Amino acid sequence: MARIAVIGAGMGAMAAAARLAVAGHRVTVYERAATYGGAVGRFERDGFAFDTGPGLLHLPAVYRDLFVKTGKEPLERCVEMAQVDPAVRHVFADGTAVSLPNASRAGVVSALDEALGAGAGERWGDFLTRARDAWDRSRRPLLEEPLPADVSPLRRDPYPALKTGLLRRKATTLAEVGRRELRDPRLAALLESYALAYGFDPATAPASAAVLPYMEQTFGSWYVTGGVRALADAVYERCRARKVAFVFGAEVTRVVAKDGRAAGLELADGTLVDADQVVAGAPIPALYRDQVLEWESQDEWPRHQEAIHTGRVTLCLALRGARPADAVHRTVVHSTDRADELDGLAHGRLCDRPTVTVLRPDDERLRPDGDHEAITVTATVPAGGAWASENLWGEGGADAGVSAFADRMLEAAEAAVPGLRERLLWREVRTPADTFRETGTYQVPGPALAGAGGALLPAANPAPLPGLHFAGGWAHPGGGLAHAGMSGALVAGLIVEGAAFRGSQ
Repeated sequence: MARIAVIGAGMGAMAAAARLAVAGHRVTVYERAATYGGAVGRFERDGFAFDTGPGLLHLPAVYRDLFVKTGKEPLERCVEMAQVDPAVRHVFADGTAVSLPNASRAGVVSALDEALGAGAGERWGDFLTRARDAWDRSRRPLLEEPLPADVSPLRRDPYPALKTGLLRRKATTLAEVGRRELRDPRLAALLESYALAYGFDPATAPASAAVLPYMEQTFGSWYVTGGVRALADAVYERCRARKVAFVFGAEVTRVVAKDGRAAGLELADGTLVDADQVVAGAPIPALYRDQVLEWESQDEWPRHQEAIHTGRVTLCLALRGARPADAVHRTVVHSTDRADELDGLAHGRLCDRPTVTVLRPDDERLRPDGDHEAITVTATVPAGGAWASENLWGEGGADAGVSAFADRMLEAAEAAVPGLRERLLWREVRTPADTFRETGTYQVPGPALAGAGGALLPAANPAPLPGLHFAGGWAHPGGGLAHAGMSGALVAGLIVEGAAFRGSQ
């Protein structure tokens, strides 16, 4: 039985902790905050409750596997889940709208043909076929296995070149895929919205980001009753049931090394914790920045941290009036000026007309009664140092800039919720500054993607210091709820089975 110390109680760290405890190890989690879940947070006020992180679950098989492998009680006995149908409604800049069914390629093709004109669905279907090729080529090394020592094959983009005449022309970015292959600004906006949702700029994201819409439209979107925070509750309780110990309010200030390997932790109060293995589930850039970890060369810095410059603004909205029975769970309202939006992401400024995602779940646990509604509105924005800079906000400073941007988000969201501003009781605005306060970084990491010269490959799970492993969104296979669960599985496998572990077969 090994003593394993875990830094942070995020989803990836808890997934690793539960699996390691089942394998017979003594696991203790040290979390600087007062609660668990990391980015999967909850805001509550006046009987309303809101997810402050992801609001939907994709690839639920990841958490089904976690619960099967860590106990007799399956996931569905611990949380209630249901497929969201329609999966999403899109409202485009010209006012055209389309609702896409959940996990039905034929249904998506038909809906696009009806809303956007004959041929639109076929072009999207052909694109998904090419996206499936990229998925098949990258799925195992990017999701199911530890990163190989030689990552050079993953630096090449697996998205296939499109044959035009006698030649094959290979797109280099997702935006280029939209222009060349979809040939309709609305279809291009639909494609790019998936990149934006994960924090990628479509103008620089590799063509392999095509796997993002493929993954969602193939495996579906799921809602957890009570919000995704209920999933974090279930994972925490599973850890407790497997005798994982949690110490909250315990800030780790240093990973202790002895004889060239990780040997424990030092806490802010000076306490030294001995350990045979250490799992770091906190954001890796923050660990290096705060010198919890020290590096011998800049090569140890996470590869994709410089490529991630986006965060999220989230509005938690308390509304008077009942949710209409025909309301759509998720609506994406596209920017009326896509060029300005993408230019703003590239140059660290807020745009005038952001693309917003509106989530309005029909969930009695999130509202005080049936005469009210709780919804969230999110937008992808520049983050990093730019967020803390007054240059981002212009005259009036940050407070005025945040309020003005929130007003613009509300205006856009009215395309999904008619009469929104008249129904509004109050709003809570959450910015990348809140993300920084809670996680130590302004950015929200995206999933690992092949191509782009390897710039979007996160840190490998085995750290440069022997005896230390990385889990969570800043480690392989990257950010996102499902990816965090996968990282926990990979870390547990590497610790239990050693460096020869190659993932589930």
